[in-house]
Amino acid sequence: MQLFIEGTYDSMSQQCANVIAEITKPTTSPLVCVPSGDSPKGLYKAWKRQQEEKIINVHGWNFLGLDEWLGLGKDDEGSCLFMLNRDLFQPLNISPEKIFCFDGVTTDTAAECDRIENYIHQHTAIDVAILGLGMNGHIGLNEPDTSPLLRSHISEIHPVTKEVGQKYFSSPQHLHRGITLGIATLMEARHVILIVGGTKKASILQRALEGEITPEVPASLLRNHANFMVFADKEAAKMLNKH
Repeated sequence: MQLFIEGTYDSMSQQCANVIAEITKPTTSPLVCVPSGDSPKGLYKAWKRQQEEKIINVHGWNFLGLDEWLGLGKDDEGSCLFMLNRDLFQPLNISPEKIFCFDGVTTDTAAECDRIENYIHQHTAIDVAILGLGMNGHIGLNEPDTSPLLRSHISEIHPVTKEVGQKYFSSPQHLHRGITLGIATLMEARHVILIVGGTKKASILQRALEGEITPEVPASLLRNHANFMVFADKEAAKMLNKH
């Protein structure tokens, strides 16, 4: 595990973007797994700057969505794809054929999971899997006590995630199930990156990085990955003993 700590969220996001630029440089069309939410917004802005400065060429990248609320589609406020379109794909003018995400309104969830896994298989593996850290330690919608052997699957949303998830909606939303890349799938990525910002994440980051490696804290399982990198700002890292 490599741990990168920066003084501010913006400097952390920029450093993360710099490292990803180096990781992806040897590959003309890397497969990059991207999350929605607040944690990666700074990274996506940094990518836009790097694209404008010709440091990277994101138009050659393939983007894979990490997860989705079941029952919500791309035009539904607060859906993962809605936020990715707003924060990443539209600002960087990503071509639709370079975007591959879960269909949250599918009527055949098993086939949808197979579709995603087959897509990854066609690309051999995910080159860079970028993840945020949930308040309960989840990664994607792999909630506490999710089996690390699962690939893409349907998850039951944890009460903490239901509560925190309301911030993405202008009115109360019934969040009960999600569809997500599984831990087994993420562990096969060539590089795994965890982005964590803010003092609210300090306690769970400490558990994830310094506590027991356990499915009870899904992010802790990432420490078993050979190329696992954590980018945290000073506030998120303040409870770590090793920083």
